[in-house]
Parts: sequence; C-alpha cells; structure tokens
Amino acid sequence: MSKKLVIDIEVIGNDFESFDETTKDYLLKYANTQEEIQAVKEGLGLSPLTGEIVAIGMLNPDSSKGAVYFQSPGVEHEPLTEDGIEYTADTEEGLLGKFWETVKHYDQVITFNGRAFDAPYLILRSAIHGIKPTKDLMPNRYSLSHCDLIDVLTFYGAVRRKFSLHMWCTAFGIKSPKVEGVTGHEVPGLFADKEFLTIAKYCVGDLYATAELYEYWSRYVRFSPA
Repeated sequence: MSKKLVIDIEVIGNDFESFDETTKDYLLKYANTQEEIQAVKEGLGLSPLTGEIVAIGMLNPDSSKGAVYFQSPGVEHEPLTEDGIEYTADTEEGLLGKFWETVKHYDQVITFNGRAFDAPYLILRSAIHGIKPTKDLMPNRYSLSHCDLIDVLTFYGAVRRKFSLHMWCTAFGIKSPKVEGVTGHEVPGLFADKEFLTIAKYCVGDLYATAELYEYWSRYVRFSPA
C-alpha cells in the first residue's frame, strides 16, 4: 500500500513598507484608488515573492497522525503532541527543512488546490532559503503522486467551476473547518497578535477535511473497474 500524506500551508504577506521603492511601484502599478491599494497590500501573502509560510501541516490519513511546523517569532513554544498531531515551532527556513525531510518518505501527496498554490509556494520559498526539494511536488498533472482534489473533482478542468474546500465538504456531508473558528483571511491578524498555536491548529482542521474529502472521492467518484 502506498504511503499517503495530506499537506496544507498557511501564509502571510510581508510588510509593504519592507519592500524597495521599485518593488512598491511595481506592486501598485494598477492600483488607482485607496481600496485598490489596500487590496494589493492585503494580497501580498498570495505570492511566495511577497509573502512567507507561517505553518506547514502534514497528516497521514491512514494512521491519523501528523505534524504542524509553525513560525513563532518572539514566543517560546515547547513541542506539543495533541490527538496524534505534533506541534513544533521554528523559523520559516527550519520548518521548510523539516517538511522536505518528512515528505520524501511518502509515495503520494494529497492537497486541495495544491498544484496551484501550496506546492509552488513550498518550492519557491525553499529556493529563496537555498533549500533543495527532496520530492517532486509538481509532477505530470495526471499523475496521482500529487493528488490535487480540485483537479480530480473537476475532472481536470472539464467542470469549470472549482468551488472551495468548504463547498465540497458541505456537498458531501463532511465537517467543514470553515464553519466554526478561524478562516484563512484571519491568519495575518492572528500572526500579528502572536496567536501562533491558533494558526497551527487551524491548519490541522484543513488537513482533516482534505483527508476526508480524498476518502470520499476515492470511494464514490473515482472510477474503479468491478
């Protein structure tokens, strides 16, 4: 049986004022109103060139055990294990190193929108820190060594509307991590408030939902000859 690993990341944007003037001008090139300027600043986390990873979550769906590596600048966090999940604080460089050391031992990576977001972000943030990948997270799109649930649930683009993790979970009767507590939009504010463990535990909710969605797809959507 192949070894599977569900992965998910949480990100924030860098401080706009930390960029040089040329970069600021480039980022605001098409922003003409205060609302547009604010939208640019709030969207900095969407690119690995203007944002960074603050948490990486991993879950083995067969054992229900996993880990979250998360940033915790200025706050001491002792390693914690809760419900089979290990929580470990580190720098971005450190958590990326731990991620690549772990993922190389698995045959299949499972994500939700991972080919468009998580995988490129992990690869490029690692490159910025001079860390070489230990596994190909961007194989041929049809290779299930990286099973992106958005791809397989939309039949590789045949169905144009992609929908969110919350929408897919709700449709299939899976508990959505978006119904209660934190949402991804709140992560930057939580990071600013030093609520680092809250971010890490929010990441775990996405891992469980993604694992359940994968199981549902495997059971009821994926074609298997009788």
